[in-house]
Amino acid sequence: MRRALGLAAQALAYDEVPVGAILVRDGQVLGEGWNQPIRSHDPTAHAEISAIRKASAVAGNYRLPGSTLYVTLEPCVMCLGALVHARVSRLVFGAYEHKAGAVCSSSRLLDEHNFNWKLEWSGGVLEQPCSQLLSGFFQRRRSEAKDERRKQQPSS
Repeated sequence: MRRALGLAAQALAYDEVPVGAILVRDGQVLGEGWNQPIRSHDPTAHAEISAIRKASAVAGNYRLPGSTLYVTLEPCVMCLGALVHARVSRLVFGAYEHKAGAVCSSSRLLDEHNFNWKLEWSGGVLEQPCSQLLSGFFQRRRSEAKDERRKQQPSS
């Protein structure tokens, strides 16, 4: 998870939402990534998707059984679906995503019985540093937006 936090810091350096992910199997890093949808003009360029794409290329297979994804934020619906389709065996995430988390916060998609793959998960791993990185990013963004609105107001 510490490596995923380092990757999240890379996203932050590009002014992207600071989320990082690393996919590991048998002690070997298969893929890693960080959020890049703004920079890449790609709404699917989430950290998890990037890590899965790289891992699949390294493994030479779109299925990744026996692997674990470590990610700094609870995955959204898109990323959770990709994890199931890739047959990732285990998910470990840091911060809970109360607005859009698809594992246990906003919805509980893994509790559905129509998936043909069972994904084990645990959340809250290094939750505080993961949450702090995200909340600091959004506080700064809100402050910048507020300053911009002030600049645009006509002066009396």
